[in-house]
Amino acid sequence: MQKALPFRWPRTVWTGANRLDRWTVLVVGIALLLALPVVTVFLTALRPPGEVWRHLADTVLADYVLNSLALMIGVGMGTLFIGVPAAWLTAVREFPGRRLFEWALLLPMAIPAYIIAYTYTGLLDFAGPVQTLLREIFGWSRQDYTFPDIRSLPGATLMLSLVLYPYVYLLARAAFLEQSAAVLEVSRSLGAGPWRRLTAITLPLARPSIIAGLALVQMEALADYGTVQYFGVSTFTTGIFRVWFGMND
Repeated sequence: MQKALPFRWPRTVWTGANRLDRWTVLVVGIALLLALPVVTVFLTALRPPGEVWRHLADTVLADYVLNSLALMIGVGMGTLFIGVPAAWLTAVREFPGRRLFEWALLLPMAIPAYIIAYTYTGLLDFAGPVQTLLREIFGWSRQDYTFPDIRSLPGATLMLSLVLYPYVYLLARAAFLEQSAAVLEVSRSLGAGPWRRLTAITLPLARPSIIAGLALVQMEALADYGTVQYFGVSTFTTGIFRVWFGMND
């Protein structure tokens, strides 16, 4: 009785000139695995819309689109406002504590956005220490002053900006550090002032890195669920959750 031999891949596939085929198969397999959600969404979009989609389009879809766009634009502007100046200061300028700030400015990446949201909500709510201190100092009642509502679209924009700006900071700082000092010296010798050098040379050279960081920020902002759900902001992520678990579709 003959024994079954263990299966082995042909040597022509894995050795010699065809050694790359193994990596090709591996890469294609990983790519297909990662593409499954996108393909599923695409195939679902090709189906005729059901009653659920018609209901969403007639009621809340416009709010989801507008809030998501506003969040992406606001967070993008906020992270640019924080990340680019911080990157330029720590890469170009010398000041006490610069090396500490180089690393400290990365710490928000270690903190989930919804934790920041909980923290600031506790600080800035009506019963929080900030408003309580204001009422005690000035003797105000609730009707005597107006305080911004942190649990809102602007509040969510601020929270995500404070957490996501390191994406812009990291890439922009790397771009600033790679710029040639000789170019800046030549521009200085030609009479260009600090502002002119910044706007005409430094920022344009760093623009691709800044745009890459901004793209990462906006994808993270669009994908966030915890912060927008806690603040009661209707975006695509909260809408998908409600449809998936509420309507089973």
